[in-house]
Amino acid sequence: MDLRGFVRRLQSLNEIKIIEGADWDLEIGAITELVSERNGPALLFDNIKNYPSGYRIATNLLATPKRMAAAFGFPSELPAVEVARRMKDRFTELKPVTPVYVQTGPVLENVYGEGKIDLLRFPAPRWHEADGGRYLGTGDMVIMREPGGGWVNVATYRVQLHDSNTLGLFIAPGHQGHIIRQSYWAQGKSCPVAVVFGAHPLVWMPSFLAVPWGVEEYSIAGGLLGQPVRLVTGEYTGLPIPAEAEIVIEGECPPREVESREEGPFGEWTGYYGSGSRKEAVIRVKRVMHRTDPIILGAPPLKPPSTVTSVNVVGAADVWRELELLGIPGIRGVWQMRAGGAHLLRVISIEQKYAGHAKQAAMAAMSGAEGADHGGFVIVVDDDIDPSNQEEVLWAMSTRCDPATSMEVITGCWSSPLDTTIAPDRKAKGDFTNSRAIILACRPYHWRKEFPKVNRASDELRALTMAKWQHLFSPETFHQGN
Repeated sequence: MDLRGFVRRLQSLNEIKIIEGADWDLEIGAITELVSERNGPALLFDNIKNYPSGYRIATNLLATPKRMAAAFGFPSELPAVEVARRMKDRFTELKPVTPVYVQTGPVLENVYGEGKIDLLRFPAPRWHEADGGRYLGTGDMVIMREPGGGWVNVATYRVQLHDSNTLGLFIAPGHQGHIIRQSYWAQGKSCPVAVVFGAHPLVWMPSFLAVPWGVEEYSIAGGLLGQPVRLVTGEYTGLPIPAEAEIVIEGECPPREVESREEGPFGEWTGYYGSGSRKEAVIRVKRVMHRTDPIILGAPPLKPPSTVTSVNVVGAADVWRELELLGIPGIRGVWQMRAGGAHLLRVISIEQKYAGHAKQAAMAAMSGAEGADHGGFVIVVDDDIDPSNQEEVLWAMSTRCDPATSMEVITGCWSSPLDTTIAPDRKAKGDFTNSRAIILACRPYHWRKEFPKVNRASDELRALTMAKWQHLFSPETFHQGN
């Protein structure tokens, strides 16, 4: 249950390609982007320019629903919304599994203390042309503990490589890591921190899910895996570290007034350089551990609809789970359009059961921990619409939504510094709130039975026609343009 084991799984499915000789400076990022745009395979970069063989970077590992299904052990040919449905069921039924502590593990195969630390030994890419530097931490896990030996939080934040023993750490306000770090700084203390730069996808995944405060991500990961995550105790920080991790650093994050450096800009998941650059906190690295022939998990944000992690599938599953926990009936499907990045364009398919049901579903989708974070648009469609099919959703919006009565804007919602719609003067004041739009693209409930019928052949007629005239619908026929 480690990253290299998942890579082998993708190799067995013919879902990964090995790339040799690429340059860490922009080339790896550009290849990743171009392959993602084409829904291509996962990538494993080796023999990276100026680095020895064996220092590898994996990207696009979860970029398609098929590879997301592989991580969860689902059948590989499931439709996209069915992958989200099964993930939702896994999240809903999940029973946390307490991690176990072990004395040693593969992550301790190579250990370096102060005086021997050189982070430049790892091929951290410069992912996008306007990035302010190299980013070692994209598919990472940042580990912190509440002061006084309390709860351990594991989350994904961007980590910039400054020099051989210093990293930058950007955390948007409101996130759990930001709150924990601030609590140390309020006492005039540095915040102990460890960062993982490569782990099995199901160990990594809870770090970017909306896990409630006080719930340990390692226990959620154990529930997803069906077995305990094996942990070793960090010698410098005392923090729990996955024994099968590829690369881990330990260090401390001093208050900004003690030390800060220019961080960013960095191309983010919105498809923009939304947060610019500024003085940000650093991590003073005190210890480095890594496996022999380590693999960096690269998950650089790309301009939508490109993606390296299918966070739209994960987010859809989590919002679906939240809707059911809130008791919203009739949910037939939830999807997040890749064109909207991780959060900005959600679609909910419902079987309408009462007046106001569609609007209730939309409001609820903006209220849970996952749904509330930096959203944009929520579109509600009837249950005859596949929420993952953009053409069907646009058709429903065009023919079932009356702009005067079926759209509503809500203001003062929780957002982040990455929000491109927030004016610079508001960002400067720390006002990271935005508005959300609800679009009800459903048949109006009170006269839905009188709504014009759809002129599509029935499923039964389509099946009979396909069976009788199957030679007309072969791939070869369409390829020839007949």
